[in-house]
Amino acid sequence: MSALTERAEESTAPGPAAPAETAAGYRAGRTLPPRVELVRQLKRRRTLVMGAVLALLPFVLVAAFAIGGEPEGRNTRVNLMDTATASGANFAAVSLFVSAGFLLVIPVALFCGDTVASEAGWSSLRYLLAAPVPRMRLLWSKLIVGLGLSLAAMVLLPVVALAVGTVAYGWGPLHIPTGGTLDPGTAAGRLVVIVAYLFVSQLVTAALAFWLSTRTDAPLGAVGGAVGLTIVGNVLDAVTALGDWRHFLPAHWQFAWADAVQPTPEWSGMIQGASVSVTYALVLCALAFRGFARKDVVS
Repeated sequence: MSALTERAEESTAPGPAAPAETAAGYRAGRTLPPRVELVRQLKRRRTLVMGAVLALLPFVLVAAFAIGGEPEGRNTRVNLMDTATASGANFAAVSLFVSAGFLLVIPVALFCGDTVASEAGWSSLRYLLAAPVPRMRLLWSKLIVGLGLSLAAMVLLPVVALAVGTVAYGWGPLHIPTGGTLDPGTAAGRLVVIVAYLFVSQLVTAALAFWLSTRTDAPLGAVGGAVGLTIVGNVLDAVTALGDWRHFLPAHWQFAWADAVQPTPEWSGMIQGASVSVTYALVLCALAFRGFARKDVVS
């Protein structure tokens, strides 16, 4: 009797909670794979429109140069814009120059800010989580796809510009404003460096938009907030009274890539700019994951 009593007491004694029952074949790591999310985002109208805008920009620039004539230096000073029609490589570099400050900010903010917020706006976020898709898995898939589309947008522009510029102005070396040229092979490598730096420098905008996307149910608020705060950063960088404090602003280093368009590239500015951007991005992404893990999702 004593043995039976002990067994009965052991069976009713409190212990660790039993694992939740799951459907046969369910694997949390296989839910919402990035390829599925990528296909979903590629089919959206805003993705197609943004791709069309970036692809059309080089044609608009060629038309502008055709109507207005070749660019001329001011006060005998030659800048990158003045060499736009020298070759296809120069035209690609100029296309990046005119779009880096604002135009490329928009697709980054759009693809990273219109992720979680759009699901909440459509009232489909809670159904995704009830699938069940783990919250961290959901965020990782959407962040990876958002960054991938942002990188694709930054690659699309110079590739189209290089093709259009080569047809319009011919294939040739990259003419440096300060004098000298870079052969086509070296110029192509420098353009890759420029695109890579632009992507890293925009990580802070991507992380800001992503964080805002986890805090609001309005996609326009997340995208507009990221673009607006980026503009504020540009304005603050123009305030020279801030002195060395401007070095902590990502906007201060957004054109550091111009040091790559030199006979001997200078890396210090790009290294500082990349470190500032990555630091801000890591902090904002950590806030996004931490906040969303504790968020009460009702939409």
